[in-house]
This record gives sequence, C-alpha cells and structure tokens, in this order.
Amino acid sequence: MSYSHRVGGTRRGAVATWLGGIVSAACDTLLQSGLLYARSLQTRRPWLAAQLRRAVLVVWWSATWQLHTQFRFWLKARRMRRAAPRTLPLCLIEAVCAEAIAVPCAEHPVISVIIPTYGQTEFTLRCLASIAAYPPAAPIEVIVVDDAFAGEETMSLTHVRGIRLHRNTVNLGFLRACNAAAGLARGDFLLFLNNDTQVLPGWADTMVELFRARADVGAVGSKLLYPDGQLQEAGGIIWRDGSGWNFGRYNDPSHPIYNYVREVDYCSGASLMVPRALFARLQGFDESFAPAYFEDADLSFRLRSIGLKTLYQPRSVVVHYEGVSHGRDVLVGVKAYQRLNRRKFVRRWGAELAREHYSSGRHVPRARQHARNRTTVLIVDHQVPEPDRDAGSRTMLCIIRALLAEGIAVTFWPHNLLYNAGYVEALQQIGVEVLHGPLQAPFIAWMQEHGGDLDLVILSRPEVAEDCLPAVRAHSKARVVYYGHDLHFSRMRMQGTLLRDERLLRAADRMEERERAVWHGADVVLYPSEAEAEAVRSVEPSVTARALVPYCFDTFAPVRPAVSGHEILFVAGFGHSPNEDAACWFVEAVLPLVLACVPDAVLSIVGSNPTAQVRGLASNAVRVIADVSDAELKQRYQGARVAVVPLRCGAGVKLKVVEALREGLPLVTTEVGVQGLPDLANIVSVRSESAEFAAAVCALLTDDALWTQRSVTQLEFAQARFTLEALRESLLVAFDLPALTPVTLAA
Repeated sequence: MSYSHRVGGTRRGAVATWLGGIVSAACDTLLQSGLLYARSLQTRRPWLAAQLRRAVLVVWWSATWQLHTQFRFWLKARRMRRAAPRTLPLCLIEAVCAEAIAVPCAEHPVISVIIPTYGQTEFTLRCLASIAAYPPAAPIEVIVVDDAFAGEETMSLTHVRGIRLHRNTVNLGFLRACNAAAGLARGDFLLFLNNDTQVLPGWADTMVELFRARADVGAVGSKLLYPDGQLQEAGGIIWRDGSGWNFGRYNDPSHPIYNYVREVDYCSGASLMVPRALFARLQGFDESFAPAYFEDADLSFRLRSIGLKTLYQPRSVVVHYEGVSHGRDVLVGVKAYQRLNRRKFVRRWGAELAREHYSSGRHVPRARQHARNRTTVLIVDHQVPEPDRDAGSRTMLCIIRALLAEGIAVTFWPHNLLYNAGYVEALQQIGVEVLHGPLQAPFIAWMQEHGGDLDLVILSRPEVAEDCLPAVRAHSKARVVYYGHDLHFSRMRMQGTLLRDERLLRAADRMEERERAVWHGADVVLYPSEAEAEAVRSVEPSVTARALVPYCFDTFAPVRPAVSGHEILFVAGFGHSPNEDAACWFVEAVLPLVLACVPDAVLSIVGSNPTAQVRGLASNAVRVIADVSDAELKQRYQGARVAVVPLRCGAGVKLKVVEALREGLPLVTTEVGVQGLPDLANIVSVRSESAEFAAAVCALLTDDALWTQRSVTQLEFAQARFTLEALRESLLVAFDLPALTPVTLAA
C-alpha cells in the first residue's frame, strides 16, 4: 500500500475542512428543502414539480461547478438526435456528429462496458458523452445494446464514434440483453452500466484496482448519486425478508461512512463490474429473474456461495437518473417484477437470509458491511496513522492489516478528528471506516448509538485511553484492549535521569500513575515486547499484559554484495525527543572519531519533523534530510553502508532498528536500541560508549566480509520475526481472538 507524503500544516487543513463542512451543510439544507417541496407537488401539480426540480438541479449544478459539463453533454446529445432522421443527407449527418461524441475503442480491451438500452436515447447519448469526457486509463470497449426499440430515435446511436452497437432482432428484456452482450465482450472485466447514468472521473479504473489488489473479490459496485448531488446508494442491504435498502439514500455522499471500501450484500446493477470469465462460469445473470430485478442481488449471493465478495468502491462515482427505464410504480410494467422476483429470491436464499441477515432496519452498522457473523472492532488512536512519518503509526497500520486479514470489520476513530489527506484515503481503500471531520458526532454520542454493535475496542496511548474509557465502558460490552506502544513512564524516567531533569522525573511519576489506571480499566494490556509486558505484570500482578509483534513487512531486501561508499544512515522521527538526543550525541561524540578513521564518511540524518537543533547539526559531513517518501527511504537504505541507532534513552521495539534488519543494512546501536529484541545482540554491534560505537561503525565501513556476513544474518532475523503471518499469530494470542465471537444480537 503506498501512502502519499503529506507536507504542510494539519491545522490549516482542518480549518479549511471545517469551513467547507459549514458551506456544504448550508447548501444541502437549501437543496433538500427545494426537493422536498417539489416532491410534495408531484401528485397535485406534476408540471410545476418537474419545473421546480429542474430549477433546483440548475442551481445545484451551478453551485458545484457542473453546469458547463451538463450543458455540454445535453448539447452534444441534442445535436446527434437532430442529425439522426434518415431524411437528412449523410454528409450533413456526419458533419454534425463528427465532433459530437467519440468514445475509446481498444482492440484488446481490459474493460467491456455494457449499456443496454430501450428508447430513452437522450439519456443514452448523455451517458456516452460522459464516458467520452472521462475515459478510463485502462483500455475499454463500449457495447451498446438496442433491445429492438421500434422508434427511429435510436438511429442517432449509429453516429457515436467508437461504440460497438448491437441491435437485438427481438426484445429480450434487460437481463437477457445483458447476458447476450456479455457473450460479445472481449475485455477481462464486464462493467454493466445503465443507460440513464453519467460517469465521473475514476469511475472504472478504481473498480479494476480492487480486483488487482485482492483475490477474494467477485464483483465491485459504484457509489450512485442523484443528479442533484444527493447520495442514491452506497452499496445495498438485503434484509431477512428479502427486502432491500439503498444504503445512504438522500444523504450527504461525502460523509465518512459512505467513503470506505467494504463488503456489502449486493451492489446495484446500474454500475457493476464482474470478471468476464467468472460471469461466464456462473452462466451470467440467472434468467429466472427475467426481465429484471433481483438479478444483481442473486449474482452477489451466488458469488458469496463460492467464497467471493461483492465490494462497494466509493471512488467509483456514477450519477443515476433513477426510474427512467422502468418508472417507479411497482404495480405496473416491468417494475411489477420487483415484487415477483423478491419472492423468488427469498425462496432460493431463505436459509442464507436467516443465517446471515437481520430483520429489516436492525443493526444497520453491521448490516451495511455484511457483518452479522463477523467480529467488529473500533480502534482509537491520537490521529490517523501516518506510517511513513512515525513508528507508532506503522505499528497501528500493521495491526489494522492483520485484523482485516482475519475478516474483521475495522472502524478507526482519530482522537483529534482531523482529516489527513492521502492517509485517510489509504485506510479507506483497504477497507477501514475512518470517522473524521468537524461534522462527526462526539465520541460519547457515537458510542451511545453504536457501542452495542462492537465486539472489541482498541485504545492506543495513555491520553487517548483515559479520555475514551468511560464512554466505552458506559455504552458497550465490548472487550477493551489497551496498546501502550511503549512504557511511557519508563522512557521518561530514563531520559530524566540521563539529563538530570527533575521536572521530567516528576512528570514520569505522574505518567506512571496514569498508565496504571489505564491498565486497570482495560481487559488486556499490550506492549511490543515481552520485557515490557513482564514489567507491567511485575508491578500490577492483577493486570493481563501480553506482548504483540509490533511490525510486519510483505517484502525483504535481497541478499547483496557489500555497498561501496561510506554513508552512515540514521533514520528517526524527531517529534520524539529521544531521537534528537541520539542525533546530537552521535554527531558530537561519535562522528569525529569515525572521521579520524574514515575521512570521507558522511552521516545522513533522515526523518520527519527535524527540530531546529537537529537542523543545526548539518555540515560538510552531516546531511539533514526531512520528510522523505517510503520509496525514497528505501533507496537510501539500499545506498547506505551502515545504519546507526545511537539512542541513549527510550522504550519499546524501535522501528528504525527493525527496518535496518529488513533492508539488510548492517547496524550499530546501543542497549536501548535493542530493547525488546533480546536475541539481536548476537548479530549486531551493541555499544554504549562513544569510542566503542565509533570503532564498530568503522569496522563495517571498511570490512566487506564483515559487512556481508552481518547483512545476511540481519535479513534472516527479520524474515523469521516480522511477517504479516507472525503478527497475525501474535494478534490471535494477544487479543484471544479465537474466543472472541461476534456479540449475540437479536436478528
């Protein structure tokens, strides 16, 4: 998972988000009022209701800078419809349509977009115009199926450049027309798209991304919007009686609960992607549901029966003019099949509905992510994890990944509620609900509403835990786990002793009292090493304290020959004061001794938030490099000769130590640096005195055989301890997950 690197002030972004939220709320209020009044006039004065709705749309499109785009789509569609009659000369038709609408058409498409139509050519042309305006990066073909419509208006479709137009000789109905078109497709993926839709940027590529990233995906659906910008559907819920909900209907589509990838009961066939080979294997939509309705839900249930999920992709956004094709009256026309097919659906899937689904409207937080029989977890940390900026964030991301790998539904609450661009989206795209923003309800109110649906709550850091514990205990029966990251009071006391700082020592005493109180408020206390867990048990025997593997990696550096050059690398986040002390001690006490032995050696201090004191260390022999991306950091690990972690105080397992092991970059560190890794002293140089530390660095700078031997043994050490599987196993034990079954809730 790549994370975009954020540079800039979080506070400034928060203010902008706050102001944007207020403006958005005001616009939404006016919009809702106009639409509600239009609906109230629908039966009494339909013409006036239509005009009012059209006026509201114009205002909405103007306010959201969409008016020019909508006008362009309408203008192109009008030109093509007027050019369609056969009475016009062919040269005039071609002149009018040449620049009107042209969609991409690849010889070897990845995506086959299938658009079934029956009249309503105005909407079809605007749909095609939107595809032309926002073509995917992936190669596509667009198959338009005219289902034997008798009128001449569909002739205008013949002049849209790039589409594959297929005309049925007899009317097959929506479902059979889709199945027939799937047989004509050449792409790896089929994207079924209603003709009364308009696509927005990213609509198709973001769906393919989920198939590329995960092996458990059978279908992916889009976020559907009404033309006025309101949410139409963010995935669908099927209740025990077979009735359905378009989750989020008429709500604000920007709300966090609608903007993370999640498993759903089904997604609407208005915009639905399925691998072509899989669709063929299932023999397409089941034709017993012809001509339409419940075929998309049935497909999702059949996919689930073979172990594949239907996922909702919020970044794929499609505007849907609901009801254009079949109307909204369930008593007449094709729409009447909605009731008939629901009964068929319940007969087929009754056992599944009883086992996996709730009664209508019950436990919506679990129902919307198909989680009746899945564990649900709330994680609260001080902010959204920034794993390229600090070790605590990397640990939190590793825990989240391990929970997701166990099929657990994860909700993340940043204690500061701030939106961190790039980092929020990265979590949402791996399937985490991230509750952020100024309009988010207070924590206690959220717990009152949702606490009963939680199985596990993970609280991270003392200040977060002591603030949230009362609300969690008052409004939930969930097991509470506290993850301390390190023993804060121990680290503070060590630093206070080193610096002879009485103020810091007194703060350490207060922190110990706070941490002990948090331990007693939790069911399980976790730390990144057995040594820390044992320290907790020794002072508080009644507390259940366990160790957790704090980091995991998917890849490890390959074995390589000794690197040429004499670059020394120190990686750290300088929001953590022990790292500042370490950098200063190394530059002032160790580096001069290294330079006396290896004059061309250079120290690169790389990390986030370097303080003024750290920046002041820069010289000809010292480079201070701030805020690098993950990719750049990896390059620096590969190009350096030696890693140093010269910590003189601290606690917990150090990410910079583990990263050096994972990259096979020979390491010199202190006793503090190897805390929590008792076997590490056997394979790396552990030195606490400046002269000894310098000698160990010089040996690795000059001895290729020693360098190679250390590199190999460090890689072996990391590969044995810091994989996702190792973290998952420690998580199962630490959280006691085998015994943690989902809470028993009335269905």
